[in-house]
Amino acid sequence: MITMYGIKNCDTVKKARAWLDAQGIPYAFHDYKTAGIDEPRLRGWVKELGWDKLLNRAGTTFRALPDAEKQGLDEDKAVALMLAQPSMIKRPVLDLGDQRLLGFKPDLYGDAIGD
Repeated sequence: MITMYGIKNCDTVKKARAWLDAQGIPYAFHDYKTAGIDEPRLRGWVKELGWDKLLNRAGTTFRALPDAEKQGLDEDKAVALMLAQPSMIKRPVLDLGDQRLLGFKPDLYGDAIGD
């Protein structure tokens, strides 16, 4: 079973969900706002994808942080920030079971899932 992780009202998540729906691909949706994210799962994503790619520095939540919290970022600090405020995780994360896809690119989804 494919699981999409994200936030329901995120425009990119909406586009990714619409693409999956249009392709008739079943998936479960995990909303960070209501269900959060557990540390072992997040650490696994960090190991696979890299914390620097997973941390959404362009988002309003990250930009609103005090400068002191943005300084000296490393894996542990980034994970702590993402656990505290999951909206800082770049989205969506599409869990295919054997791999994770970060963000939404229709070509990438098509290649990984099959049209």
